[in-house]
Amino acid sequence: MLTVLKRMSRPDVTTHGFRSTFRDWAGDCTDFDRQTIEFALAHGIDDKTEAACRRSTAFAKRRELMEAWGRFCTSPPGDVILLENRR
Repeated sequence: MLTVLKRMSRPDVTTHGFRSTFRDWAGDCTDFDRQTIEFALAHGIDDKTEAACRRSTAFAKRRELMEAWGRFCTSPPGDVILLENRR
């Protein structure tokens, strides 16, 4: 991803921003469980016992999540409502 951003000459955009946007969308706008979302971000399991027992990578669930993310990213933008600044 960093290479793509460099090719685009976009030093103002970070890979963390993309990851953060994905995490916010997945947590706020979908019903996917937290563990599937964290696996998609390649985050590990903090609990050592659970990590030792968990052998699966939830591939099928992650595929569904990524397909939903792809649909979200390629859908037309929604209407934007501008609010007045009333200071």
